[in-house]
Amino acid sequence: MTENLKPENNDQVLESVQWAVTQKIPLDVRGQGTKLGMGRPVEADHILDLSGLSEITDYQPSELFVTANAGTPMKDIYAALDQQNQQLMFEPPDYGPLLGGAVDQGTLGGLVACNIAGPRRIKAGSARDNCIGFHAVSGRGEMFKSGGKVVKNVTGFDLSKLMTGSYGTLAVMTEATLKVLPSPENTRTVLVRWAKDGDADQLNNQAMTEALVSTNEVSSAAHLPAKIAARSAVAYLNSAGGAVTALRIEGPAPSTAYRCAALKELLSKFGEVEELHTKNSKMLWKEIADVSYLAANQERAVWRISVPPTEGAHVVQRILESAEADVMYDWAGGLVWLQIDEVDQASKDLIRGSVVQAGGHATLVRASKQLRQSDIVFQPLDPYMTGITKRVKNGFDPESILNPGRMYKGI
Repeated sequence: MTENLKPENNDQVLESVQWAVTQKIPLDVRGQGTKLGMGRPVEADHILDLSGLSEITDYQPSELFVTANAGTPMKDIYAALDQQNQQLMFEPPDYGPLLGGAVDQGTLGGLVACNIAGPRRIKAGSARDNCIGFHAVSGRGEMFKSGGKVVKNVTGFDLSKLMTGSYGTLAVMTEATLKVLPSPENTRTVLVRWAKDGDADQLNNQAMTEALVSTNEVSSAAHLPAKIAARSAVAYLNSAGGAVTALRIEGPAPSTAYRCAALKELLSKFGEVEELHTKNSKMLWKEIADVSYLAANQERAVWRISVPPTEGAHVVQRILESAEADVMYDWAGGLVWLQIDEVDQASKDLIRGSVVQAGGHATLVRASKQLRQSDIVFQPLDPYMTGITKRVKNGFDPESILNPGRMYKGI
């Protein structure tokens, strides 16, 4: 029978973990549980529910940081930032619907634990690059902290980089501090409409590359094949009748207008160009960030593939030669979302092999619990990295009580 532990403050978190260490009882660490579908299922009969730790503890707009407890809903943080016309630059996505849940239920702890980021990743980095400090309880039952509340931290080891993306396997994060910046005054998006999906070389090596290396300061770049573009709520995309490449420009209104005009002239040789203004731009990039186009058909598996941007379309070409899938590209082609009917040994080998050949990695983001219990969720580690991962886990959590097996079996 599963038992819930729901601490309401840091001391109670510490007591809960110390009890679990003493009794050698594994804990399933979670907030609202919106990202339980990411990673392997945790084998634990006790849930450490952090949703009771919900408060913005310090927000200094002039100092460009916000600090909140791990269970604080992200929608509360966004509301506070909106009042000051500020934002999290790495544009955190909401994977709730993609994983079969509701919208706007994610928490700060889950965001940091999974190290996710939206389309502005190519310019602003991920959660790992924007987390500047935290408080946590290790699997040893010890409270510790790292970093601080200034953008430039030089105090010892930067443990924020290690904790971010650890899926709660190293420590129970109770509080985190993130960098914030002013929201752009104006947002515009240049669309290139393709008569057909186009070949990989044309997509990555020409249109996107020319846009990104130009002086127009593109903040996001994505490509939606015809089938995906037709699912957008933005009329310019769902009526395109073909593939669409989207390039976002942000900043002061005169600057964005000038840069958009220059970018349209630069890209007009590739196909018909359109321009989206702020409202439609925000709608489009929210769809792309949340991968909303692949939220339907929950029975279909979803892979998240990360490769060098110039390799994204090539990897997809190799996969589509042997399998049917729906595909979309973000991060200028460096992030590929792939929805496929089945995950069997053949499709797994096909995807992993294509990705490794390109120098990247693939994560099975959405699949049945049975599939996620296998070792195919995260990119397999070589013996050297396996040894390092085990030593790091042992250093923070020697009894393996925190989310055991969430990332790799036996770790």
